[in-house]
Amino acid sequence: MKIATIIVRVLIGALLLFASIAYFFKLFPEPEITGDLKTFNEGLAASGYLMNLVKGLELLCGIAFISGKFVRLANLVLLPISVNIVLVHLNLDPANIGAGAFLFLGNLFLIYRHWGSYKELFKA
Repeated sequence: MKIATIIVRVLIGALLLFASIAYFFKLFPEPEITGDLKTFNEGLAASGYLMNLVKGLELLCGIAFISGKFVRLANLVLLPISVNIVLVHLNLDPANIGAGAFLFLGNLFLIYRHWGSYKELFKA
């Protein structure tokens, strides 16, 4: 189980690093978005949603996962981001939910593996 934990942690870290670096350095042209997802993205842009902050957090979490340092904290920071990614794709773009689902399920797996560190958060 320890090897599976390391594999999932490194794969999530690589995914987060790739996505955030590609975003900041504009490595790839943005894909053409249509329909409700396009309307949603335009609404986010018009609202002043801080995508740079989200991608910055993804970058920091990716570094944490790759290095193996602060993984428990990175899990907590990443959880609402991964939930948001899954819900957006589930409702607006179900065909492209793969990477988001992997991120969310991997995040849950790592929280499960480090559950002893989180138990105190749920005590009254």
